[in-house]
Amino acid sequence: MGTHAADTDDIIEANMGKSVREIFAEDGEAMFRAEETRALESALSSAAGVVAAAGGVVLSETNRSLLARARDRGEAVVVWLRADQSTLVRRAARGAHRPLLDDGAVDVMKQMEAERTPLYVEVSDATIDTDSLTVDEVVELVLAVAPKAGHQ
Repeated sequence: MGTHAADTDDIIEANMGKSVREIFAEDGEAMFRAEETRALESALSSAAGVVAAAGGVVLSETNRSLLARARDRGEAVVVWLRADQSTLVRRAARGAHRPLLDDGAVDVMKQMEAERTPLYVEVSDATIDTDSLTVDEVVELVLAVAPKAGHQ
């Protein structure tokens, strides 16, 4: 039996009827971030054993509070899937769904890293360095860190 998972980007796209890229282009980042908070609330209140939240979710104090409350109630273990900048740039180049990286991915990634790293440290219970890991290895490690996720 598998673990039910929820992805905040998938929830946003389903709710808005368009892709993340289209939301950024047509509605702007502020609208996306508001939808991101709604999606996180929905995912955390669902029966999902694993919630995948995009890297920018930590930018919102509200989202960090939602994660902290879920953790404090014993409903969540927050795992930061960390990777070196070169790995992130290579991975991001494989998809066209990251509009914030359109103008110089390396420079944008450096800025994001500086802004977000302290926030990831603030909210995460564990960190998994994913640079040399396969997706299956990452999943195994996440489930080992957050054993409740494997029993949903």
